[in-house]
Amino acid sequence: MEEFEHSLFIVELFNKIFSPPLAYLLNLIGIEVAHPDKLIPPHVVMSIIVMIVLIIFFGLSSRKLKIFPSPLQNILELIIEGFESLLVDIIGEEGKKFLPLIGTLGLFIFFSNILGLIPGFMSPTSNLNVPVGCALVAFIYYHWQGVKKHGFVGYLKHFAGPIPWLAPLIIPIEIISHFSRPLSLSLRLFGNIFGEELLILIIASLFPFILPLPFMTLAIFTGLVQAFVFVVLTAIYIAGAVASEH
Repeated sequence: MEEFEHSLFIVELFNKIFSPPLAYLLNLIGIEVAHPDKLIPPHVVMSIIVMIVLIIFFGLSSRKLKIFPSPLQNILELIIEGFESLLVDIIGEEGKKFLPLIGTLGLFIFFSNILGLIPGFMSPTSNLNVPVGCALVAFIYYHWQGVKKHGFVGYLKHFAGPIPWLAPLIIPIEIISHFSRPLSLSLRLFGNIFGEELLILIIASLFPFILPLPFMTLAIFTGLVQAFVFVVLTAIYIAGAVASEH
């Protein structure tokens, strides 16, 4: 799998263009680059591609909004309404303000999941670093929202539970639970996408053209499911962080 990543033409081209100036800048600050031709890893290149495509697509699409929507605008509105409905169901009306993060995570993860279905590309989420990065963003964000809502001391009280004399027992359990969340989010996403991409790659090498197609169709569905699970769990964590104790 690693050999396949390094053989991607788009990765080689990206490194050929951007690695030399980046290596030069790193050398200026005292960081020596051992392999300047492979400075930018494949998963970083693929993540950048996903981000650029999403920014350009949604940026251009949002400039052509009409009172009588086009089919594309209907699809965009349906996506936004879906995210908003999910947030309202889990968090309440207050959840709408978390749409930028949840929407960005959901779209980035979904398109990252299915990018590997295009010949010459790979799914960024099939590399553990990308799911870990997304999970850490969610982890930091929901704690920040909890502190923002309740204050630092008030948020820490969430870890003690409602019964004071049980606090010495509850606090370690809560800490372990919270730190296991990014681990769970990242490993679930990575394991599913890596295994799926590896399976399609093996089948395509043995039986090209026809046999991989059903698996590729299934991969689109599982890519959507994994993105959905990720944003649902993130929304649940945010709901727990901003919830008021009664």
